[in-house]
Amino acid sequence: MKQNLLINFLGLFYLLLATVGCNSTKQPTESKQPNILFIMSDDHAYKAISAYGYGLNNTPNIDRIANEGAIFTHGYVTNSICAPSRAVMLTGKHSFKNGKVDNIQSFNWDQDNFAKQLQKAGYQTAMIGKIHINGLPQGFDYSNVLPGQGQYYNPDFIENGVKKQYDGYCTQITTDIAMDWLKNKREKDKPFLMLYHQKAPHRTWMPEEKYLHLFDDTTFTPPANYFDDYEGRPVAAEHEMGIWEHMDLVLDLKMLDKDEEIPSEHRKFAKYMHNRMNEEQRAAWDAYYDPIIEEFKKAKLEGEELALWKYDRYMKDYLATIQSVDDGVGTVLDYLDEAGLAENTIVVYTSDQGFYLGEHGWFDKRFMYEESFRTPILMRYPQEIRPQTKVNQLIQNLDFAATFLDYAGVSIPEDIQGESFRKVVSGETDKWRDAIYYTYYEYPGEHNVQRHYGVRTDRYKLIHFYYSSDCWELYDLEKDPSEMNNIYDNPEYKYVRDEMHKKLIEVRAKYGDSDSLDQQNLERYLEAKKIKDNKRKNSK
Repeated sequence: MKQNLLINFLGLFYLLLATVGCNSTKQPTESKQPNILFIMSDDHAYKAISAYGYGLNNTPNIDRIANEGAIFTHGYVTNSICAPSRAVMLTGKHSFKNGKVDNIQSFNWDQDNFAKQLQKAGYQTAMIGKIHINGLPQGFDYSNVLPGQGQYYNPDFIENGVKKQYDGYCTQITTDIAMDWLKNKREKDKPFLMLYHQKAPHRTWMPEEKYLHLFDDTTFTPPANYFDDYEGRPVAAEHEMGIWEHMDLVLDLKMLDKDEEIPSEHRKFAKYMHNRMNEEQRAAWDAYYDPIIEEFKKAKLEGEELALWKYDRYMKDYLATIQSVDDGVGTVLDYLDEAGLAENTIVVYTSDQGFYLGEHGWFDKRFMYEESFRTPILMRYPQEIRPQTKVNQLIQNLDFAATFLDYAGVSIPEDIQGESFRKVVSGETDKWRDAIYYTYYEYPGEHNVQRHYGVRTDRYKLIHFYYSSDCWELYDLEKDPSEMNNIYDNPEYKYVRDEMHKKLIEVRAKYGDSDSLDQQNLERYLEAKKIKDNKRKNSK
């Protein structure tokens, strides 16, 4: 009897031991470092993603990330211009710390970035598409990137330092390169980081042939403040980014008439872009735009009629380029599902900044006003993020580097200024910063937007414009979400103004910004701009 009991006990013991052994073998799989797919488009306004609910277009594949994960309602950048924004994303440091304060000055690739850190931690890394930062990307085992802004049709790419031209449409080519790397070039036993970055919908908004007619049956109505008079906002009034006044009919709106009757400051460059097309592409392009050109010439539009026509044409082209971006997102998400990678892959969709879709009468970005300051962020990670999560905290592109390192189990370097929002998006905590800081430096320059910096809280925004002006603006975003009423001198907001000034001093000290740094950046910018302008003159 005792012998039987002993046998039964030993059997139970070994069964438990075997169970523990099975669980221990599963543990590395469960705690395996997640893959990271970081998707970025260029100048993609949050209002042009249907998940945000503005009804302008339909982006089912980008929406899928939000439906299966999280959508961020208060995602922002630190500097609303392409190259500086991307440098902030890579380094986790503000522009005045990483040195890339504008589009003109060089970026120092020798400094640390989160891709380098992930490489050290065993990740295989790739950067594909647009980065808009000079030099060979560092931190990536494989890179295949557009030079500068890149071209929509038959673009050049630089693969691991070697330049070559691809036939086709840039958005589709970028997706094809990304898919080739995921399927054929990466080592399957390593976690991966892939930066999959599209050129679209950057100016000059050249749609793919299959989407030229996408919005033929739609006439877009501009925002309520399309004909803004900029009362109380003198710096905004100095802009050179108005759809009505400054958007070029030929370069931007494709009215490249063969008789050259339509006035244009950029006809030569427009012809260069069109000449990159092959015969088949150009035939499809002309078949679509030639009738529009002829109709426009006959209409002889002026004043508000012209302004409304230009807005409608702008929106049709801009949104059509986004449809190809959405297609690419769908292709990559489908592959993650088919390859069994979706559960352990963090997917982020964002843009390098927001963009004006007629608000204040504008296109482009740069200003600290919401439409360009705010950027879309959508994120999926099934292991930690519940479907249809909404994140309302003030998240910035400054925070991506720290967040990715946190998920990978890598120590966050002390000089990274961003913070990991991992616990925020998972719902583990709602504690977060109460203010975010913004800077913009590229002035004197394109679009004539003054240098400025500012602070935003959940309700208020304080902006200081400086250089050739000294102007302060204050907004109550709860009562004035369109930022039409500068209340800086309103006595009813004196307490708020004083508190926002204190908050501005606080965040500038926190991140290490100062007037002396502004002056140094200005001097470097003016020197770099002088060199660039001289090169341009000599090339002519």
